[in-house]
Amino acid sequence: MGIIRKLAIALVVFLIVAGAGLFYLSLGQTAELSVDDATGTDPVLAAPSAENFPTVQIAEPVGWEDGQAPATADGFAVNRFAEGLDHPRVLYALPNGDVLVTLTRAPAREEGADDDHGVFDTVRGWIGGILFSRAGAAGASANELVLLRDADGDGEAEVQEVLLNADDGLDSPSGISWHDGTLYVANHNAVLAFDYELGAETASSEARSIMDLPPGGGHWMRNIEVHPDGDRMYIAVGSVSNIGEQGMAVEEGRAMIWELNLESGSTRPFAVGLRNPNGLDFSPWSGELWTTVNERDMLGSDLVPDYLTNVPVGAQYGWPWVYFKDNIDRRVKIRMPNYLTEYTRYPEFALGPHVAALGLVFTAEGHRMGDEFASGAFIARHGSWNRKPPSGYDVVYVAFDELGNPIGKPVPVLTGFLNEDGSTKGRPTWVEWASDGSLLVSDDTAGIIWRTLAPESEPGEGIAELTGEPLPPLRELIDPRQAFEEDYLREQAGQVVE
Repeated sequence: MGIIRKLAIALVVFLIVAGAGLFYLSLGQTAELSVDDATGTDPVLAAPSAENFPTVQIAEPVGWEDGQAPATADGFAVNRFAEGLDHPRVLYALPNGDVLVTLTRAPAREEGADDDHGVFDTVRGWIGGILFSRAGAAGASANELVLLRDADGDGEAEVQEVLLNADDGLDSPSGISWHDGTLYVANHNAVLAFDYELGAETASSEARSIMDLPPGGGHWMRNIEVHPDGDRMYIAVGSVSNIGEQGMAVEEGRAMIWELNLESGSTRPFAVGLRNPNGLDFSPWSGELWTTVNERDMLGSDLVPDYLTNVPVGAQYGWPWVYFKDNIDRRVKIRMPNYLTEYTRYPEFALGPHVAALGLVFTAEGHRMGDEFASGAFIARHGSWNRKPPSGYDVVYVAFDELGNPIGKPVPVLTGFLNEDGSTKGRPTWVEWASDGSLLVSDDTAGIIWRTLAPESEPGEGIAELTGEPLPPLRELIDPRQAFEEDYLREQAGQVVE
């Protein structure tokens, strides 16, 4: 009787604590800044307001009714390229016009994988599971790579064929790439390679694992991109935690972008300090790698903006100790490396707090997006679950100047995913160019691939690559903004600046 009583008391305490947690979550912190305030090349960074529980504003998915579609930018049209898909995420267009998409969710947690962090963390995890289930993110992964083909050119994929599945080795697959007869798919724990000829509806070989990756974790998606030269691949791997609260040993190999030499099989860390890098694409101006990054949580609804940035080799973006170069996160208990802020980079373009920036593509040759969208990047902002009011739930365009630098503010391309009552019809996840110049957008909770373009536009020219003499190598790590200020001061003093 004593044991039963103790169990009953423990259950009551658990329910009280859980109920209090849910009530606390229903309050949260309301943003004081607009999303636009915290975007661009010089975003407003609010004072941090640390939270024990994150602010939560779950947008429950209700789906799109027949005939419904996202709202578009002026002069654009949108239609359903494919639907009825089980949580489609990453899109990849093959050179022959076929489109591949991964149907995927987070990997199943292995028994005993969770460490015992105490009652508080157990309750918080239980509450989090309920909330993410409401957001449509829970459930078993379909573990499929599906081929979509619009053979008659009417803007709808009449062919939907499962190209690979779990029997072929897929396990929470996300990133996709293809080069010279080889199809690459990134599982949560490895990069796989298959022999695959364009146009085929099946791979012609079994999977070959070419690189092991840190498995699962809080951020489980692994995007990949083969360099245009075809000799190397870049792999984005997110962190397990928010700010390293489980220690940095568990973060080994994470929160970074890897470079894999496809010829030798050698690997190296390419850039680090990126909490959760996602979209990858190469700048048409410079050929440099760019990425979207989801920044840290639980500093309030106004912090920290997700961002779009270039990724030079050896770049450090500061996670978990700092954000936006020199803003120190005082919550981090792990000792900060010496001189970290001196060599941490400032992100190129803020995309807004908690927008969950994912898919990224630069304007490409043959695009049908019109002159106003002819020189920049298109980004899927998946949408917040921890901001009041919500942010993201759209596809935006970021304009770039003639030198390949982002400018202005994000411009809406597709909106209307979020309803006025706080529910959502869907969540834009990835973006990719179709062979006809339209932009494809995966909507994971709705199971739809949207297709949008400016139908009156002619196919656009590609962005011209910049040419000229390279800059002299730096002999020391100096922030370019600091160097500019020093040159300016010397000019004001009448000194010659070479």
